[in-house]
Amino acid sequence: MRVALVSGASRGIGEAIARLLHAKGYRVGLFARDGGRLEALASELGEGALALPGDVRSFADWQKAVASLLQAYGQLDLLVNNAGIGVMKPVAELSEEEFRQVLEVNLVGPFLGLKAALPALLASRGVVVNIGSLAGKNAFKGGAAYNASKFGLLGLMGAAMLELREAGVRVVNVLPGSVDTGFAGNTPGASWKLSPLDVAQAVLFAAEMPERAMVSEIELRPTQTAPKGG
Repeated sequence: MRVALVSGASRGIGEAIARLLHAKGYRVGLFARDGGRLEALASELGEGALALPGDVRSFADWQKAVASLLQAYGQLDLLVNNAGIGVMKPVAELSEEEFRQVLEVNLVGPFLGLKAALPALLASRGVVVNIGSLAGKNAFKGGAAYNASKFGLLGLMGAAMLELREAGVRVVNVLPGSVDTGFAGNTPGASWKLSPLDVAQAVLFAAEMPERAMVSEIELRPTQTAPKGG
């Protein structure tokens, strides 16, 4: 038995990750703010899926989620830091509140998740997979807050990887390009983009490498580029 905790599990990439892990036999903790969607997903998945409503910006919520998983299943083998938001505005139009909100969710949230889950992950010699972005290496106009959060995530988890590997905890960053979700106000349905399942498969691959091996980073791009004018 393996047990995973997935943040942002109520929709999009997080939901796809949770569904795939559950289908592969994982017990899955579903962590997000939308308790109603989590309960519906847990009910649909059935045994081995646990709804854990909470806010990634709250250390207490993270601690509660980890404690609930340990009580239910006795261990934690995989943490997937997936929850994220995007506010895409030029610097001149970006408010302090918006900037702080993006960093709190996309950067502070994974830090708090790692802190809360680390004792259990050390005990299981587990894996941490962070859903970053190619925007964590490539800045773009209108992406100041999002770029900053994803650049920061790579720095945070790069250091964590070096610190934790000798204790048996592997830290992996998955960096997708454009994914076909409703993220940041996008309209789903762009066939050229990656699907959420593509990202989920990368997470599963990283999580199930032999313990002696660590895929520290995966860059994932659509095969096709955006159509002109699209």
